[in-house]
This record gives sequence, structure tokens and C-alpha cells, in this order.
Amino acid sequence: MRHRQVADVMTREVVRVPPSTGFREIAATLAVHRISAVPVVDGSDRPIGIVSEADLMHTQAVQDDPDEMRTVSRPEGDRATAAGLMSAPPVCITADASVVAAARHMERNKVKRLPVVDADGRLVGMVSRADLVKVFLRDDRAISQEITDEVLGQIEGIDPAAVGVDVDQGRVTLSGTIDPPHLAPIVRRLCRSIDGVVSVTDRTETRS
Repeated sequence: MRHRQVADVMTREVVRVPPSTGFREIAATLAVHRISAVPVVDGSDRPIGIVSEADLMHTQAVQDDPDEMRTVSRPEGDRATAAGLMSAPPVCITADASVVAAARHMERNKVKRLPVVDADGRLVGMVSRADLVKVFLRDDRAISQEITDEVLGQIEGIDPAAVGVDVDQGRVTLSGTIDPPHLAPIVRRLCRSIDGVVSVTDRTETRS
């Protein structure tokens, strides 16, 4: 039993740009490919930053507006190319990392997407929040079967036939009997580690 890996959910055909790419070309790239961000790579195809729609909007926001009688202070640096626009360094992850690790990485670093790199640091994919959310669309029957086979069936001392497993939209409810009782917390923890599980409710009992 293992969590799905980033390699299972990432986008493999990644649009990327070199640091010298101009503002308009980046804007056109995002529009044509219908993406919200693009990784910036060096000559060895290693990610060195990311340019997002937010970065482009920020550049627009600091332009002087002829309809306003004021001058907006501009940030330092040349924001006409990817090198000046990008957020750097990028927060990356490897393809063999679990989707749980990717989600925690995004949450911890407050980013919406992660470039995926190989052992040499070269770009091999992109994983987004939307990619990770798809994990929770997993079929309830598949979740139930994995709990029965990979959790209940693998813990010594538990009779899988004595434990009922009901899954509804990722919400797991356990019923029946788990003996010895000290195994119940282990079962709950392993059930929560199954891809697609949203919550676990334990209604099992112990034999008196």
C-alpha cells in the first residue's frame, strides 16, 4: 500500500520559457496554452523560476495611469523579461514523491503549482492543486477494496470478514468488530492514508 506518486498525476508535456523571454511573449504563451503560469528554465532545462498571471498583473498594476493624477512607485529590476518577472527560486518536487508530500509542500510554501524535476534537477513535469484534487475523485468501490485488502487483510490478528467497510464520497465508515482493541487506532490511521479517503468514522466494537 502506498500513496500515488507525483508522477501519476503530473502534467508531462510542460510549456517552458528561457529567462530572456519577453513580457508579451509570456502573456501570449499563457493565453495560447490556457495555463496560468510557466516555468523559466536555464540552458540545462533546470527550473530557475516561475512566471504566473499574477506576476504579469503586478507589472501592469504599477504602470502610470494617465487617468490618475499620481505616479505609482515601481519595483526595482527589469520586469520586461522572464528573468525579471519570475518568482525565484522555484519550489520543486521530484516525480517519486507522494501526492501527500506534494500537497504539504504546496501548503507550506503557499504555492499553487510545483515544477517536477528528475535526479539531476531537470524539468520533467508540473503538478498543480487541481492535479492533486483529482486524487479525491477516486471511485468509492476502489477505496473500499483497498481498505479490505491492503489494511484489514494485512494486519495480523484482524479478521477482515468481521469488519464492515462503507465508503460514500470518500467518507469511510468502519463497523463490526476489531479485536484485539489496540489494533483499532492502527486501522483508522492506515485507512486515512489511503488515496481518496476524506474522513474515517470508527463504529466498530470489541468482543466482551
